[in-house]
Amino acid sequence: MKKKTQEFLEAHQSETPSAWREEAEWRRNNWSWLRHSQKIAVKVLLQMKQEGLTQKALAERMNCTQQYVSKILKGKENMSLDTLSKLEDALGISLIYDEQVSYPNMVTEEAFA
Repeated sequence: MKKKTQEFLEAHQSETPSAWREEAEWRRNNWSWLRHSQKIAVKVLLQMKQEGLTQKALAERMNCTQQYVSKILKGKENMSLDTLSKLEDALGISLIYDEQVSYPNMVTEEAFA
């Protein structure tokens, strides 16, 4: 490598090491739930747009912080069933149960009434 090029690269080198490899490994190791999180984030974003909701307004409906809603919308949050239920209630949509699919032998809520 030419001396000028090497000097230029050294002068512009980041002081902190890159974490791209660790981030790539993390994505690979967590791919199974990340894909679900990303799909949910898209559904939530579409519903928010349709209702004209801000992150702050959704956070108020869910009784959580706007920062947590932001994490959810980035599609990198491993959400609990409680959080998913709060999202569904706040937006009036189904995120984890497709009501159009018929599940044979499934007990309905009416059976418990």
